[in-house]
Amino acid sequence: MTLVRRVARPMLAAIFVAQGLEQLRHPAALREKVAPFAQKVAPLGLPDDPELLVRANGATMVGGGALLATGRLPRVAALALAGSLAPTTYVGHPFWAEKDQTTRRTQRIQFLKNVGLIGGLLLAAVDTEGRPGLAYRAGLASDSARRSAKRAKREAKHAAHAARREAKLAASQAHDALT
Repeated sequence: MTLVRRVARPMLAAIFVAQGLEQLRHPAALREKVAPFAQKVAPLGLPDDPELLVRANGATMVGGGALLATGRLPRVAALALAGSLAPTTYVGHPFWAEKDQTTRRTQRIQFLKNVGLIGGLLLAAVDTEGRPGLAYRAGLASDSARRSAKRAKREAKHAAHAARREAKLAASQAHDALT
């Protein structure tokens, strides 16, 4: 792992661990903000308990942040954090609904900050650390299998042709031996 990754990952993860712990400790503080969202997502199969959603989000943030900070499953952790931050941003910073210009400006800044964090997490999610990613390796394996199958088909065709030739020669020699 490069020095940049070793330093940048914990820096990016710190806010998620801190905010996740806060959500786990005090889920009731966000109950009123999350309640309308909980009602909207309940038909999708998610629980309609706002405090449970806050705790689940907090656990995701703490777990994902810890994994990202330590470099364990960093791509998966970054995706999980981006996934948890999207609804957090929508619910926590609805600047479009604010009437007061000062509050609206503050909420917009916080919204854009979170969008920037999501962008950083997406970059971390696609960072393969210079090693080929899973899609590349799958494509390489597919190409290799395709080449092997083509080669096997070509060799089988040549073997069949040689067998026909040998059979024809053997038949000819047998016919000559009888006459």
